[in-house]
Amino acid sequence: MPSDRLAIVTGTTSGLGAALAADLLARGWYVLGLARRQSPVLDARYDHLVVDLADPAAAEAAIGRQLAERLAEPRWERVGLVNNAASAGLLGPVEQVPPADVTRMFALNVAAPVWLMGRVIAHVPSDAVVRVVNISSGAAVIAFPGLSAYGCTKAALRMASMVFAAEVAAPDRLTRVPADVAVLSYEPGTVDTPMQAETRATEEQVYPWVGMFKRLHADGLLVAPAGPAAEIADFLEAGAVPRFTERRFGRRENAGE
Repeated sequence: MPSDRLAIVTGTTSGLGAALAADLLARGWYVLGLARRQSPVLDARYDHLVVDLADPAAAEAAIGRQLAERLAEPRWERVGLVNNAASAGLLGPVEQVPPADVTRMFALNVAAPVWLMGRVIAHVPSDAVVRVVNISSGAAVIAFPGLSAYGCTKAALRMASMVFAAEVAAPDRLTRVPADVAVLSYEPGTVDTPMQAETRATEEQVYPWVGMFKRLHADGLLVAPAGPAAEIADFLEAGAVPRFTERRFGRRENAGE
């Protein structure tokens, strides 16, 4: 049977995004994946768009119309957006971080999610339930040496989540918005992904604090992607929740209107 639930998930070709796509498909969702690479997923309820979200303007030109048309289909009773794709590169002291590369990281980690949130809220059926999950990080609220660019982008996305929630709740907004919209800023913990492996492989001369990530791996403290994926999927299926929720894997940290 055709699904009446649509989830748009970025970065579905590996790690947390791949685990989430698999979880949602098992629950009967229709999943639209966005990533730079082709997806190996073969499922009648999975569709995939190859797009570079590090260039939001080009991404909008390439897939903006397709997204709008897909979102506007009247059959959707529930729509989820999970902004998972991100770059965690640019490791090292702040004086060694190239400004042009910081701009590109902000494009992928912040500008693209903000664009997608706007695309969803502007085009979903007016009676659809909307749930948005923006993948955050401890680096959004704690100053980790050597993570200046990544931490800044995740802090910006966290604030964008709160602003989005405030906007959809504002009684004086001029454009229509579905009645049931909520956003979760979600910290999945230190997930065992290819991104983590790349970080551990960084030389100490480039990133003097790499030992922290090596110890997490050696001590078996990395989180398997399936755990956070299940919590994200649960939120996408949640009933009444606050407009904005902030949560870390395994425990609820903060919630509020």
